[in-house]
Amino acid sequence: MFSDPQFWVAVSFILFIAAIFNPVRKILTSSLDAQINNIKNKLDDVENIKNEAQKALDELKEREAKVEKEIQNLKLVSEKKIAAFKDTSASKLTDQIEKRKILAENKIEQLVRDTNSTIKNYISSVAIESTRNILIQNLTKDKKSDLIEESITEFNSVLKN
Repeated sequence: MFSDPQFWVAVSFILFIAAIFNPVRKILTSSLDAQINNIKNKLDDVENIKNEAQKALDELKEREAKVEKEIQNLKLVSEKKIAAFKDTSASKLTDQIEKRKILAENKIEQLVRDTNSTIKNYISSVAIESTRNILIQNLTKDKKSDLIEESITEFNSVLKN
């Protein structure tokens, strides 16, 4: 057995393996530990990123809620302003209609008065002209004198009273 070269090759192989086992194990262990630490660091980074993303998401949701609330408030305010504007516009329109109605009624009354006055003047002038023509055609000089004296007497009696 000791003289067999295969035995010595086997022994030298075992010794070689035993000699390099410890350094190889340390190299493999340190390499694996480095990879484990690297993976742990990456997991920590991912966890941090996840937490930051969650915070950002929460902030965005909070901002969205605030914006939604602000939109609702703006909507309510604008609806109130629109309602107030409608009321104001309706009252102004009603006032304008009422004023124009009064102006139109006044114009109509003025036109009626002017027309009545014109008609009365026309009737008076036609009546006076007709009476004058009748008197000119039917009265003699004596009747004219008697009529003038009678008018003067009536006028004097009216002045005395």
